[in-house]
Amino acid sequence: MVSSEVAAPPRVVVVTGVSRFLGARVASRLAADPRIERVVGLDPHDPPPALAGLLTDVEQIRADARAATAAIAELNAEAVVHLAVTSAPDPHHGGRAAMKEQNVIGTMQLLAAAQGAGRLRKLVVRSSTAAYGASFRDPAVFTEDTEPRAVPRGSFARDILDIEGYVRGFRRRRPEVSATVLRFAPFLSQTAETTLTRYFSQPVVPTVLGRDARLQFVHVDDALEILHRSVVEDHPGTFNVAGAGVLALSQAVRRAGRISVPLPEGTLSTVAAVARNMGVGEIGLDQIDLFVHGRVVDTAKLVKEFGFAPRSTAAVFDDFIQGHRNGSSLTADRLAAAEQAILDSIRRVRAAAAGSPGDPGDPSGWAGSPGDPADEREAAKS
Repeated sequence: MVSSEVAAPPRVVVVTGVSRFLGARVASRLAADPRIERVVGLDPHDPPPALAGLLTDVEQIRADARAATAAIAELNAEAVVHLAVTSAPDPHHGGRAAMKEQNVIGTMQLLAAAQGAGRLRKLVVRSSTAAYGASFRDPAVFTEDTEPRAVPRGSFARDILDIEGYVRGFRRRRPEVSATVLRFAPFLSQTAETTLTRYFSQPVVPTVLGRDARLQFVHVDDALEILHRSVVEDHPGTFNVAGAGVLALSQAVRRAGRISVPLPEGTLSTVAAVARNMGVGEIGLDQIDLFVHGRVVDTAKLVKEFGFAPRSTAAVFDDFIQGHRNGSSLTADRLAAAEQAILDSIRRVRAAAAGSPGDPGDPSGWAGSPGDPADEREAAKS
């Protein structure tokens, strides 16, 4: 591996996905580094007001991956940080088709642009531990060399596998470029908003009957530190990024002061309807498989290479709890509404199992069909 002391930090850095939580913070942090002369944010959307203030020292170009070739070439970019990876389809903006277009096709186009950038010497790509999938055949702990034991069911996990495949091809074509792939565990912090933060913030938390998945999280601030070091230092390779230790799902629910409602695994096919009544959001196959099988990764390679250890999973979750201590309260009305929604969903499942036709008014659309339900909404607003 290349020593972090050999190469000087890049002078011009392009960051994709700056209209969202993670991208805006990474770009802002890099712009504040005096060793970097210029940070350019590449995104087809304007950042919301809450993030715009972070980007005052970041040049912003409204362009998607299709325009990346010209942008990266004209900017003489020495480093590209690809964070424009979304973990959930937006039903209001193209759904799953738009998500795949951004994640898979967008990454392919960006890497094609990077391949032709003569001055490029560093590429950093956001990935996810979802690359390992989740199945009953999984090992107790995944290392970076572990291959998925089964093709993931969730669309986000499948996108991640495609993205990493494109990066491997890029490494073969441009071996002189230091390419870093960071497989992040789910983000948590006091300020991040993800499917899991909404999930654990609700008064009643649906879980899988008979299962108690082992979970890992990473604090957003630690993710920012790793991303920053990946840009200003040379750390080629693929790394798991997660807090040490694990929390069982039941432990996490208790720590958050919530009530667990165990449901049969099959019932989670209708959890989208339950979630809307409870204000949780949408839970897709990626989350269902995670809640059933769990996922734990080894971070020894990261700690050794970067000389930095993210805070533990338990500490990350405690920080999240501190920020949401005054969150959703368990009122009698909300509990009654949640219980009724759950009972209604169980009745529909039983009716379907008995051969009865599904309720045509079921907003979840569950009638035994193998549709592709909504995956994780914006993970860390990033």
